[in-house]
This record gives sequence, structure tokens and C-alpha cells, in this order.
Amino acid sequence: MDTLLRQSRAMCPFLHKTSPATLRSLSTSTAHAAPSPGGGAISNLQVLARRCPVMGKALAVQSARTGSFGLGGVYGGSKAYTGRARLHTTRAKDARAVDVGLFGHQSTRSQQQQHPKHAAAANSEPSPTKHKLAPRFDYEGFYNAELEKKHKDKSYRYFNNINRLAKEFPRAHMSSKDERVTVWCSNDYLGMGRNPQVLKSMHETLDTYGAGAGGTRNISGHNQHAVALEGTLAKLHAKESALVFTSCYVANDATLATLGSKLPDCVILSDSSNHASMIQGIRHSGTKKMVFKHNDVADLEAKLASLPPEVPKIIAFESVYSMCGSIGPIEEICDLADKYGAITFLDEVHAVGMYGPHGAGVAEHLDFEAHAAGRPKGTVLDRIDIITGTLGKAYGCVGGYIAGSAKLVDTIRSLAPGFIFTTSLPPAVMAGAKSAIEYQMEYQGDRRLQQLHTRAVKDALGAKNIPVIPNPSHIIPVLVGNAEVAKQASDMLLEDFGIYVQAINYPTVPVGQERLRITPTPGHTREYRDHLVQALDTVFDQLNIKRTSDWAAQGGFLGVGQPVPKPLCDPLWTDKQLGVDQIVAEMKAGQGAVGIMEAVLEKEVKQTAQAVAVAAAA
Repeated sequence: MDTLLRQSRAMCPFLHKTSPATLRSLSTSTAHAAPSPGGGAISNLQVLARRCPVMGKALAVQSARTGSFGLGGVYGGSKAYTGRARLHTTRAKDARAVDVGLFGHQSTRSQQQQHPKHAAAANSEPSPTKHKLAPRFDYEGFYNAELEKKHKDKSYRYFNNINRLAKEFPRAHMSSKDERVTVWCSNDYLGMGRNPQVLKSMHETLDTYGAGAGGTRNISGHNQHAVALEGTLAKLHAKESALVFTSCYVANDATLATLGSKLPDCVILSDSSNHASMIQGIRHSGTKKMVFKHNDVADLEAKLASLPPEVPKIIAFESVYSMCGSIGPIEEICDLADKYGAITFLDEVHAVGMYGPHGAGVAEHLDFEAHAAGRPKGTVLDRIDIITGTLGKAYGCVGGYIAGSAKLVDTIRSLAPGFIFTTSLPPAVMAGAKSAIEYQMEYQGDRRLQQLHTRAVKDALGAKNIPVIPNPSHIIPVLVGNAEVAKQASDMLLEDFGIYVQAINYPTVPVGQERLRITPTPGHTREYRDHLVQALDTVFDQLNIKRTSDWAAQGGFLGVGQPVPKPLCDPLWTDKQLGVDQIVAEMKAGQGAVGIMEAVLEKEVKQTAQAVAVAAAA
């Protein structure tokens, strides 16, 4: 084949100076010149071939023989001229062939022997071929039917035009800049999207390195921003290594799909309330899946015990379940993993930045004092094999990551299509995320204040008989129980009170468990809180939504209106960790606990403002 290529280049000046890559490009790019005799568009290679004194005649002959102009014998057309040897210019499965005879001057022999009537036919335009149209699937009808289902079951998703204002967060404007609303459902839990230190880092990086990454890490390089961010993430979680993805959805999908497909006979045990990204990753792995009841370690152990000891097993679960606010039994699951030879895959998406002395998540928070003293060895966090997290929630940027052993991370880096073939995060985003993580590793004030605001909102809603699904986290799920009514409540809050809280419906939550999901931030001061509680109270009255007492009369639902064990609802942040343990003593003595709580909140607000000012001046 190499000999043929050398011969053809020696005979043809065009081939002599044109690379195979250029030939491929010319053959696949459409010319704007006249159409081919067959009626279709022609490629740039065909245009050049027409101009060649040898190829032009040869193509005319081919056109007469086949009824089409196409350079099939040159670049893989459906009606290839097969009278000459072909020269493949790329790998086998994508092979395109160059007809050496057609490009070479020796092809004139076949032209000289051409029958006169064929030569005459070559100068005439063939009539276009008429094709009978085949039956066509009704695509638009299918789309309409699927959307109609969503409208009928009231789960169709509407998106509001909400534009967060960095200098006024949690305020935002709608389509009109004069139409202001207060955002009560953002996952920018700590307001880091407006942090001056983060913004400064992003501005400087943007000015120096530009807007985009330029491609995948594999193509565009392993830049310093990715290296630095991954080093910071590994340090945060006390792991050997970390790997950054474009989102944690991609991180979960890619990691579980890769491990599940590569580990021989692997079984993945998944919590029934796991996020869609984990479910999708397990599905893409093609391996066996076993679903255990939400946070039910007895059910998990029964399923683990049913599997052969030598079979690879992955237990996939979350620390904070974002729609109900429950906390995964991390330590107990680690115990089971040790007992049955499994590895643990922990999603800390809604916990990173929010829990622990350094913001590493719930796994760090469980050994608060040890991590505060810099002793991660032997802790629950140390026992977790794979941690995934996001840069797009408490850290206020965008992106996702995994952290674990160096070999585990290198395996995913080397094998996961979701990493290899996806354009990298831009340098400015990675620089901003690194600054946000480092800021939260050093400063606990934002998450303490967020927790205090969460407690205050939960208490105020409880006093108004508004049903909050009990949990120990920073999530406030207000139970509605009907998709249509939840949407009406969301619309009324926005239109009548300037409060944005998105309704949560199926498939995010099961049918009948629809809710409003509220997430306070450090910026939701008492003025905003009072307005929210008053607005919700009015909306519940006007729409006749069930109150906590109504659910209790029916025996309770999802913990609303029924007794809940203290570990399932007591805040994960203790009074001591928040620095407000004196509140407990005052509550017992009946000496105005509410007043003390407000005083503590005011103090935390001032400290947070001072920290932001210091960051801005840095």
C-alpha cells in the first residue's frame, strides 16, 4: 500500500503536495458550487477533481456509468469505481479509500478505450432518480404525547427567569431588572458565588488565561489550575488523589459506570433514595444492581450476606439526601463494608462546605474534634474508599470531582469516557473553586450562620403549624402532597410576595410527596425570614393546604405529625459546635431563649460581614 501511495504521488502533482488529512477534509466539506448531476451537493474534492485534465474526464465516464457524479472510489461513496487499487488513509474502522488509478495519469488508458456512446453519455446530464417516500414515524406526535402526559399528571416543569444579583444576594431580578424577588431555594448554600476572594481569583485568571479550556485534558493539556484544584480537594478529604469533572453528575455516572463494568462480576448496592446520576451510572455499568431501603442498614446487610465473599461489591449512598434532608448512616455502612469485603462510594454533594471543621462533609463532621486537631487517620472519613462532591453548591462555582486512593483515581482518569472525552472546566472556574474551598477550610462562620438560620426558620414554621419534614440537616422540605397545589403555592409566593421557592414534584420525589424545598443562606436575615413565614402562612390558608395537625390527624406522613426518634431530627451541628450551647441552659430556665438566639444570629452576621470584608481586601 505504501508503494502505491509513493507511485501515485510521483505521477500526480496534486497528490504529491497534498496530505491524507487534507484529502479527508476536502472530501467531507461541502462546496458552494453547482450541484452534482445527481442533484446533491458536491464536496470540495469533487470540485478540484473536475478541474484536473485527467480526473475530470474519468469522473465524466464514471458519471455516465453509475448515474451519479460521486467520488465513491475516491472517498468511500456508495457507488465506488472499483477498477483501480484503493489506498486507505486512516484506521480500519473509519477507512476512506483513494483510487490511485483515477488520480494517476496512467488512468488515460481506460479513457482511450472508452466506447464512443459512453463518451457521448458522459457529456450529458443524467435525469434525477425519483424515490418513493417510505412511511415515516410521527416524531412530533411522539414529543407531543410525552409532554401531554407531563401536563396531565401536573409534573410538567416550568422554569422561572431568575437572575441572582451578586451584590444583593439572596435578592434576584426576574426578566425585568426592576422586578426583584428573594431566592429561598438556591443550592449556593453559603453565598460563595458572590465571595470577593473567589471573584477576584476568577477575574485575574480570566484576564490571563482566557474564557475556555480549549478542549479535553487529554488534548489541551493538564494545566496548572486543574493540578492545583485536585491537590486542594485531595487535602480537603484527606485522600491521596482527586480528579475534577465538569459536574458531579458526570463524576458519579462515569465512576460507577467504569468500576461496575471493569470489576469482574461486580455488584453495586444502591440506596433507594440515591440521586439520578448514581442510578444512571449503575445502569451504564451494565452490572448487577441491588437496591436497599433508604438508610436501612439491616436490609443492606441482608443483601450483602446473600452475595459470595469473593465478588467485588460497591455500596453507593449519600451523606445528605437533598430532597428530604436525611443523613446517611455512614459509620454503620463502613462497618458492613469491612465485614463483607465491599468498597464504599459516598456522595457528599450537599454536604461539602457545609459540615465538618474544614467543610469536607458529613464524614468529617462525625469526627469533628479529631479533624479540627488535624488527626484524620482512623476516622470515618479515612474509611471511605471513594468520595464524590460538587463545586457548584456550597462552593458557589461549577464542576464535580472524586477523591480516593491514587490508583483508584488514576484508573478512572485512564478508563472513564465521561472524563476522557469531555471538555475540561475553564481555568477561571477552577481557580475560583480552589479559592472557595480554601476559604471555607479556614473559616467556619458561613456554615455556622447558615445552620442558625435553618434552625430559626424551622422553629418559626413549626410555630405556624406549617408541615416541615423533620431532618437533622440544612434542608427545609415543606410538605404539600399534591403536584398541582405545590405549583400553585410556588406561583403565588412568587407573584404575590416576591419569594422564589421552586415546587418539587415527580420524578424528583414520589407522587404524593410533592413539596417546597427551602434552603436558607447566611444572607437570609430575620427580615427575610419573617416575610417568608408570613407568606407561607397566607398561601397555606388560601390554597387550603394540609397543616401539621391535619397530617397528625391522619396518623402522620414522612415524619410530619408523628413522633420521630431524636437522632433522625436533632441537628447534626451541635450547640457546642455552633458556639451557642448556653441556649440550652437558658431554654431550660425559661429565660427568653428566642432573644438569645437572635443575639447569637446578630453576632454571627457581623462576624461573617467582617470576614467578607477581609477577603475583599486581600
